[in-house]
Amino acid sequence: MRRISRRTMLTAGSVAVTAAAAGLWLREDRGPAPVRLSAPAGDEQLTQEQSAARGRTVDFYTAVPDGYGDGRGLPVCLILHGGSKRPADFAALGLGRFLTDAVQRGAAPFVLAGAAGDRLGWTPHPGDDPQRMVHEELPEWCAAREFDTTRLAAWGWSMGGSGALLLAGAFPGFVRSVAAFSPAVAPGDAVFGNAARLADTPVGLWCGRDDALYDNVRSLGAALPTKPAAGSFTAGDHNFDYWSTAIPAAFDFIAATLTDA
Repeated sequence: MRRISRRTMLTAGSVAVTAAAAGLWLREDRGPAPVRLSAPAGDEQLTQEQSAARGRTVDFYTAVPDGYGDGRGLPVCLILHGGSKRPADFAALGLGRFLTDAVQRGAAPFVLAGAAGDRLGWTPHPGDDPQRMVHEELPEWCAAREFDTTRLAAWGWSMGGSGALLLAGAFPGFVRSVAAFSPAVAPGDAVFGNAARLADTPVGLWCGRDDALYDNVRSLGAALPTKPAAGSFTAGDHNFDYWSTAIPAAFDFIAATLTDA
């Protein structure tokens, strides 16, 4: 297992690629959105793990809010990335700083954990099953860090948003909540088809009104068996300039669902 320093993570470049979703070709932003947070990142790590589900070595990112050491005993929010971002980009996107900011504002602490999925989706393919990696292997890697894997949530954007919803529908009860930013969905697809299986999973939906997926995401919200527990539809496009504005509310929502009464 190879550890990459946080300095390397912060300077790692991101490569913009196109992702096919819902019959549309969508492009995410070409680079990280500026981070305007004063909160410091806590313990951020980028390591490599061997994924049997994907048949390859994958990057594995974790972030612990500042002041919580190595995160031992904290619950976990699993990250499912979009088409043009990877775990090596997460620190530059400010995810660790957003996490600390949420805790400083009063949210219960949790950790972030995500690994590299396929660039065109989080669905199973012959010899490469990123969904199984998230369901089976990510919790094992988190447990090795002594995070609390009995309390899990999932968060994703674009194809990662649809991937998080597919994950929760495929394994009801696996996660306590799903936060989906601009999920790449379309009426009649597997996410809509499995919507009934999300009846007991709180879902948060966020999408910008200028996003090509806006109407589809609104339709998904109406198709869910229960009204979305969180989310908003405000000005914004399919990029991190918009998604970064939604992270604080999403992290507050996730934290609340991970808190034991």
